[in-house]
Amino acid sequence: MPFDLGDNVRLTAECRNAAGVLADASGVTLTITLPDGTTATPAVTNPPLDTGQYRHDYATAQAGRHGVRWVFATPAAAYTDMFDVRLAVPPLILSLADARSHLRITSTSDDQQLREWLESITELVEQFCGPCVRRTVVETHDIPASGVRALALHRTPVLSLVSAVAVLDGGTDYAAADLDADEATGIVRRLDGGRMHGPLRFTYQVGRSVVPANLSSASRIILQHLWRTQYGASRAASGVGGGDDYAVTEPIAGFGYAIPNRALQLMEPHRLPPGVA
Repeated sequence: MPFDLGDNVRLTAECRNAAGVLADASGVTLTITLPDGTTATPAVTNPPLDTGQYRHDYATAQAGRHGVRWVFATPAAAYTDMFDVRLAVPPLILSLADARSHLRITSTSDDQQLREWLESITELVEQFCGPCVRRTVVETHDIPASGVRALALHRTPVLSLVSAVAVLDGGTDYAAADLDADEATGIVRRLDGGRMHGPLRFTYQVGRSVVPANLSSASRIILQHLWRTQYGASRAASGVGGGDDYAVTEPIAGFGYAIPNRALQLMEPHRLPPGVA
């Protein structure tokens, strides 16, 4: 499961000889490939009584996927792994407390798995209804030489426009204060009615200041539906709905069983029109 940014991640590996027996190596190299492509080769420890066992506690400093490779010399061996690190503020449409309450979970032992489900559910809801959690979007728009009086940003709803910067040398930048960005449609216009010339790189904030109750309710239903996979083939735990998948939903074309119809109906008032992300 993903670690939080700033967590210490314990990396471990075993060195075995050709017979498969644990053996101390004459040399050990641990290489961590960070999300930005750079690498780190920290020192590793071999506890005195743990023959052939090596470890390193790595303090995470970047969000994203990390590659891990151990290489041992004499006996020759290698081991490859990976781990993921969450963003400092991961996009969650529901809080952990809300998720626990809805599932009637009273401990924090499932929090890591719950958060991963909540991130997945956030993606599902936003696929249908646009961004719910505040985030920054950067995108480039090619504009005809004659310019345009309006253009549509790709993501909605738009909370605020941060900047509109020329991509090419000698191009014209436009101050955010001189532009109007419609929240619902993402259409941007100059306040003086003039044309915009580009290409332009827009930076803007999307999401919702308050997540509508029907989207929060839909998220809880999806969470309950997906959490039932933790209870084996019968999925009959009374606290999470009981019965089989057909008692909850019928398949939605293109989505299988991940989103119950009752959740889809709750999201309907906020569904994006076709072709809008």
